[in-house]
Amino acid sequence: MKLKFFLSIFAILLIISCKDAKNSNDFIKATTGRYLYNSDELIEVYFKENILFLKWRGATAIKPLKVNDTTFFVKEMNEKIQFLKNPANKKEYIVLVPKEKGKKIIFNYRKLSNSEKIPSEYLKKDEYNKALQAYLTIQKKDSLDSAITENNFNSFGYKELRKKNFKKAIQLFSINIALYPNSSNVYDSLAEAYMKKGDTAQAIINYKKSLALDSGNKRAKRTIKRLTK
Repeated sequence: MKLKFFLSIFAILLIISCKDAKNSNDFIKATTGRYLYNSDELIEVYFKENILFLKWRGATAIKPLKVNDTTFFVKEMNEKIQFLKNPANKKEYIVLVPKEKGKKIIFNYRKLSNSEKIPSEYLKKDEYNKALQAYLTIQKKDSLDSAITENNFNSFGYKELRKKNFKKAIQLFSINIALYPNSSNVYDSLAEAYMKKGDTAQAIINYKKSLALDSGNKRAKRTIKRLTK
């Protein structure tokens, strides 16, 4: 009898929790969409069977715990979030709930319109020129923005190069050159991408540019010598 009783209670609690996790149609309509987490990263909000899910940093099905009708706890962020409209610009935001009472609410992550894109979205669609201009705009606003660090672009470029995605690797290294035209290393990386693609002429050109900025680049010297034979 006791076992049946506890199983019944558990079933009731499960039904209640599932029901509470569901959201109204108005809430779903207002909150579904893409939110700007940083200058080149998104939080995507979507719903399945009226239950809220997030896509963020490679995770495609983050299920926040519903605290109440307006507040959710996201374990992956270790944050409580709310969806609020900013009175200043009338736009929807994801807001981090202050952990201390009395702290001012900061409108953290703005909901993007359907026409707005972040630079990496342009890159995914091979819209290289738009991506380049978007990254240059970020640099003008904040040259220390983490989305445009030289090392990150180099890492992304080599990731594509290892997969033999030569076009994408060359695009990433070329953006890095536009952002950091005085860096010997970015020309060296682009030269390597051209060399592995089989474009010897462009490889030599870019190795020479790398050497012009760093005469001590022994690898570039050796490679130029080998390629010109």
